[in-house]
Amino acid sequence: MSHVEEEDGEPLSPMARVFQSPGNNCCIVTMIGCKTKINADVILRALNHNVSKHPRFSSKLSNDGVSWIKTQVNVEDHVHVVDIDPKEIGEKGENFVEDYVSSLTMLPLDKSKPLWDIHILNVKTSDAEAVCVIRSHHSLGDGTSLMSLLVACTQKTSVLDTFPSIPVHKPRKIVHREKGSWFLRSILAIFSSARLIWNTLVDILLALAIILFLKDTKTPLKGDVGVESNPNKFCHRIVSLDDIKNIKEVMNMTINDVLLGVTQAALSRYLSNFPGKIRLTAGVFVNLRPYTGIQVGAILLARAASNTTTSISNMVGPMEEISFHGHEIAYIAPSVYGHAHALTIHFLSYADKMVISIGVDTKVVPNPHKLCDEMEDSLKAMKAAILERELL
Repeated sequence: MSHVEEEDGEPLSPMARVFQSPGNNCCIVTMIGCKTKINADVILRALNHNVSKHPRFSSKLSNDGVSWIKTQVNVEDHVHVVDIDPKEIGEKGENFVEDYVSSLTMLPLDKSKPLWDIHILNVKTSDAEAVCVIRSHHSLGDGTSLMSLLVACTQKTSVLDTFPSIPVHKPRKIVHREKGSWFLRSILAIFSSARLIWNTLVDILLALAIILFLKDTKTPLKGDVGVESNPNKFCHRIVSLDDIKNIKEVMNMTINDVLLGVTQAALSRYLSNFPGKIRLTAGVFVNLRPYTGIQVGAILLARAASNTTTSISNMVGPMEEISFHGHEIAYIAPSVYGHAHALTIHFLSYADKMVISIGVDTKVVPNPHKLCDEMEDSLKAMKAAILERELL
């Protein structure tokens, strides 16, 4: 590759450069279950039409790793149709898919071409007739941008040639009652602003403390040093989104509150030797604006991961069931690997479902299916408690 091409490349964003740094080599892996067998020829034709339109999926890293270089994509080099003998697999479709995806976590993406690949597994599981595994480096984009790309490439199953939609978050409207003086309303507004500023300062100080010295309570869930290099295993569970929404409404909380409650209850039930008082921390990362200090950003990200126990994410998916060129999608289960957590939990809403996707280092969490069971049982217990009190 010539030097001129290197100079003409688009620079990586600061966060993309962080994900290219040692110790932060993070990949997104998404298991998409289909209701029919997957026609590989159809997928290849569609990708040939779509991939060239997306700059990240049609660019590769420069030799110095600081810019994206536009390249001609040979889709056949990125799509792998796995040769499967159904007679050998029998009813162990889930095991085959999980083992195959786990093996991918030990197979680095080829940096001589765009950092993504697709694996087609025409094997029947309990939730699908076939599974498509999409793997992409985290520097290509975050979960939200990749979900937007997926939606842009699909159609509503119910109405063909119609794009699906993702719900837009609408902030709660503050209704000012006519009763009460302007002075009282002003006092309340000042108090609300002061509380927002105080909570923001507390969050900033807590984040700094986590980066510098504050570590989560040591539990069996925390992996050892170097956990980011270990193989991962992924499994998922599909639950009712309506159940979560009903609990949210009755308890006057957010969906995130319900999901965190389910997670806390499930982890407590999963570990019989769980300490009585523990500290588990979740963090939110935003784009780093300056181009200087990338190494510092990478160090801070690594420190935050090493001092916390797990990653938990909730992402909004399509409101309706979607299809990709005639392939109806049964579920979407995203996860990540290559970061310093032995347990990662992703929630993704899809139509009337909530997909719980769990990624683990099996040396730390040897039975992720048991943890999925606990997540499902915890949600059922919440619903039963509300029904018992006749709140639903």
